[in-house]
Amino acid sequence: MERKPLKGIHHVSALTANAKHNYEFYTKTLGMRLVKKTINQDDPSVYHLFYADERGNPGTDLTFFEIPNAGTTYPGTNSISGTSLRVPNDESLQYWKNRFEELGVEHDEITAESGRATLAFRDFEQQRLYLVSDENNDGVSGGKAWDKSPVPQEHGIVGLGPVLLTVSKRENTEKILLDVLGFKHVRTYTSSQIHDGKEVHVYETGEGGSGAEVHIVERDDLPRERPGRGSVHHVAFRVENEDELNKWVEYVKQLQIPNSGFVERYYFKSLYFREPNGVLFELATDGPGFEGDESFEHLGESLALPPYFEDQRDMIEARLKPLDTKE
Repeated sequence: MERKPLKGIHHVSALTANAKHNYEFYTKTLGMRLVKKTINQDDPSVYHLFYADERGNPGTDLTFFEIPNAGTTYPGTNSISGTSLRVPNDESLQYWKNRFEELGVEHDEITAESGRATLAFRDFEQQRLYLVSDENNDGVSGGKAWDKSPVPQEHGIVGLGPVLLTVSKRENTEKILLDVLGFKHVRTYTSSQIHDGKEVHVYETGEGGSGAEVHIVERDDLPRERPGRGSVHHVAFRVENEDELNKWVEYVKQLQIPNSGFVERYYFKSLYFREPNGVLFELATDGPGFEGDESFEHLGESLALPPYFEDQRDMIEARLKPLDTKE
């Protein structure tokens, strides 16, 4: 059964121990829009927050599960060790460097990584983040920054850039990317400072460009990462629609790769599996999107529950700590 190439990065999901501080940082400091305040569908007792461009276009979502008792992350191998966010151009990085200095956000200097101006920074839980300039990007287009953001629209975050994996055996992950998911190995580069001067391998899918890349660093000198607050849970790749996802479900099943099978997430449909180094991959459909249960004007203001959780709303709301997102 012929499958279309994956279109790029769909979303990245990470962990936070504090939904309130997380909301304040990603909306007020980074200027992203909270497009959905919902629950972790695998554990309805905790929040799942989606930050994105103005309407949560595929490829723009950085999401967080709130795990209040999450411990410290001990960085290491076999992990998603960096998430990048795209900004319009090189000038935008200077704006962000100044903004981080004014607001006391921990950051590095602007460098060139893989031919792109890049600014590494950390959030309040040491989430490892990078701003990358789209100035020379000619691949998958970004989204549109929200015009009501505290960040000027001309410098706003327009989507997810390359996702960095640190693994103990690169060839194991590479085999899945190339032979199963249809990525191409396009180049290598030596990291100037961000990745300890190591060689980084770049893989791309679909139209390519920063919104469709996975970067891999091999490290056999590190222990396995112990995840906690500020760590990344999984990365999702874009599938055009439900019919395409069903083809992937059948294909992964035929390959006898342990997987979740088809999963209904309401805002998109999904398939999950782990590559041999243990990193969790998801394939997710581009639609239906986030406006099925809230209007564009009021995205993220109320607790949204997929229809199959509505009969549990009273119990769910009683267990969640109130989070005011109507500002």
